[in-house]
Amino acid sequence: MSVQSVHMEGAGDPVPRNAEGIAAALSGARRMEFYRELLAAAPQEAEAVLRHWWCEAVLDADQTHGDQLAAAALAGTLPLTSVADAIEARRAAGLPVE
Repeated sequence: MSVQSVHMEGAGDPVPRNAEGIAAALSGARRMEFYRELLAAAPQEAEAVLRHWWCEAVLDADQTHGDQLAAAALAGTLPLTSVADAIEARRAAGLPVE
């Protein structure tokens, strides 16, 4: 099994990894959907909701990059990495592995 590797240029996250940053990057209707999901989530589910919507916000914040990713995915030209390599990279970066 393999996953698609996405490399974003520039330092830091393009969207702050918090509710305020995520909401600011989303359009009005999607922002309301995000807040609805976040407010309805149990405390143990809130992190997963934030993680999901952060990904959506990154694509919304940089539509050009999102369009390039979609085109590369459709063309089959996205670079691939193994799941094991992706897990190891997350561990090396001190990120959670679920």
